[in-house]
Formats: sequence, structure tokens, C-alpha cells
Amino acid sequence: MSTTLESHPPTQTGSFGHARALVCRACGGEQPLGPFYACRECFGPLEVAYDFPRVTRAGIEGGPPNIWRYRQLLPVRADIASIPNTEPGFTRLIKADNLARELGMVSLWVKDDSGNPTHSFKDRVVAVALAAGRELGLKVLACPSTGNLANAVAAAAARAGMKSVVFIPHDLERAKVLSTAVYGGTLIAVKGNYDDVNRLASEIAGEEDDWAFVNVNVRPYYSEGSKTLGYEVAEQLGWRLPRQVVIPVASGSQLTKVDKGLAELTQLGLVESTPYRIFGAQANGCSPVAEAFRAGRDVVRPVRPDTIAKSLAIGNPADGPYVLDAVRRTGGAVESVTDAEIRDGIALLARTEGVFAETAGGVTIATLKKLVETGQLDPTQETVVFNTGDGLKTLDAIADRVGPAATIEPTYAAFRAVFR
Repeated sequence: MSTTLESHPPTQTGSFGHARALVCRACGGEQPLGPFYACRECFGPLEVAYDFPRVTRAGIEGGPPNIWRYRQLLPVRADIASIPNTEPGFTRLIKADNLARELGMVSLWVKDDSGNPTHSFKDRVVAVALAAGRELGLKVLACPSTGNLANAVAAAAARAGMKSVVFIPHDLERAKVLSTAVYGGTLIAVKGNYDDVNRLASEIAGEEDDWAFVNVNVRPYYSEGSKTLGYEVAEQLGWRLPRQVVIPVASGSQLTKVDKGLAELTQLGLVESTPYRIFGAQANGCSPVAEAFRAGRDVVRPVRPDTIAKSLAIGNPADGPYVLDAVRRTGGAVESVTDAEIRDGIALLARTEGVFAETAGGVTIATLKKLVETGQLDPTQETVVFNTGDGLKTLDAIADRVGPAATIEPTYAAFRAVFR
């Protein structure tokens, strides 16, 4: 899809709520709202800028129990809640006292986004991307994906009555393949890793003028959906900001947009202005941002992914430099953990809080543990850690670690022989 302004007429701002323009994150240049993702001047990434109305806590609290309670802070039309969609969001925030004791922390919460319609945070970003795609008159919802996004796109398109085309790496976890194909859209496996799939998707997006590639040509709108994680955490904490957050890093968009969301709440006077620190979590087998942070670099060097955390296996993360900006500005850090530590993290969260996380959640919990042990994160400060997906999607990660304690004959004597 072309990104030149001449190719498309200017879009009416009202159809995108209170969004004002697309602004380049590199040079600050503005251009009209439309299906653009690269600055026409410097080719930097674009994001949505707003002229926000007066927003109140009461007004938000009176909204629906999903992300559309924050519609005035998103690039969507006023009646978005009445349009068929998967209605993601407002997932539970769990007081993780058992896990806190295990790690020697004072106050810990788990934002559990596995409760979304397709069991990951991707339902949030896809809902906003779908709204933008419809306003732009695009006919097909599409994406390159490491799995969770594939699920969310296929489901959202089915609910909206649209066609979907999803591209995935050929070696994706079986559960994620099946839970995408079940929605009836077109699913295409590509020989290669996510970065190979993403390059192909970008090429196709340049040729298919009526396709909404959620994380390519409508990416500025798509990424705004992640802000709602920050909004919800603040609201669920009683309209206050946590002092520390730990967020998994794939492309890096989630971390940077949670940061943006927390900042917007402060600017709008919905929360008291208090400092917070942001920490990023990656797997050792795909940790280009963590490596750049440790080396003190501003440039994120691409790597070839090799980790069980396939949902985080993006070797060339688009928002990597902006993740570095956010964690350094707030006094945080980016850390990485081994595959063995990821499995341990999954088991630790399940054993202490009854939450079964996918591998990305294992990365985040293991990173939290490492940050505490190395003194990078303050265990006395209120902390929120993000679980972004359901463990049922990545069963292979723990298949050889858990199972029956014993197999016995159906007699009481056999039971007593093993249970002492």
C-alpha cells in the first residue's frame, strides 16, 4: 500500500475520535490521518497525536467493561462500542502476595491479559487497528505474526464479517496454528522466522491497496491499543501509578505505549504525577534490546532468534530504540533470561498465584526475579508485572516438566503406597 499523501484523500479527523494527526517520532513532522506508517520527510515511524477533550474519572468508570471505556483517548469514532468487535480489555489485576513473598517483595501485582477473547493482549491492538481499517475503507484484515496476533486478527475479522489473511513462521507452536485456523480465515505458513515473514508482509502491503496489515500500514493506530494496559492498571489501582512495571519486549511497541498511556493520564490530571520506572524483559535467544542496553548503545543490532519464547522472537524490533529511551528516562533497565529460566518462571507463577502463563509470561516473571536478585529493581516499591498470554498456547514449554505424581491401581492401598 502506498504511503504517499497524494494516493489517498485526507481522512476526516472526526472518524478517528479526537486524534488530530500522525506525527513522526524521529523528526516531529506531521501529516494527515490516513493509512500511513512512515514519515514522508525522514521515513521515521509515525504515531497518533490528539486534541484530547476534558476527560473525567467518573466518565471513564461509567463506560463499558472493556477498552472502549477509554475511547476518548483512542483514535476511534464515538460510537465504536456499538460496532461488532471482540470487546477486549479490563482484564484482572491480581494482588500477587504469594509470589511477592517468594521473591522478597513488599507489593506486587500481576496484570493478567490472558483473559482477553483470544487469550492475549493482542486483542486490544487489533480492535483499534480494525476500527481504523474500517474508517479507511480497507477490506481485508491481515498481519505477519508469531502467533498471538494471528489468533486476534482471525477472530476479530470473523466477528466483524471481514476477510482475514494471516502469515506465520512455519515452525510456530501447534496450539497457536490451530487457534488461528479455526476462525476460517486464510492462514499461510512461511518458511523462515518472524523477520522473514514480516518482510514478505511489508512487500504484500505495498501491492494490496485495500488490505489493512494491522502491524504495517495501520500500525500507528494498532499500537495505540497497548496504551489501555496502562490506563487499566492505573484505574484498577485506584487511580494511581505503580512505581515499577515489568513488560515483555518483542517489537517493543507494548512497552513504549504503556509508557505513553501512563504519561497521558498524568497530563490529563486523572492521576497524580508520580515517578515510575519501566523494565523490559527479553529471552536470551532473542535479546537485541537487552544487549544494546547493557552495552550502553542507542542502536539495536538485529539478531537471529533462537528461543522457546516464540511470541517474543523478533530479531529486529521496530520500537527497540524507543524502548531504550523509555527505560533510561525512567531509571529502569532491560534484562534477558535463559530458556530454562523461562520454564522456571512459568512454573513459579502457576505455583504461587494459580496463573498459567505462556512463554512470554515466563520471560517476564523470570526477569522480575533476576531484577530483584541483582538489585536493579526495588523490592520495597509497588510493582506491576504483565502476563500477556495464556499458557495453553505454549504447552510444549513445560510438557517434560509436569505430569502425574504416580500411576496406580484403583485401590486405597495403592494410593496409600504412594501418598505419604
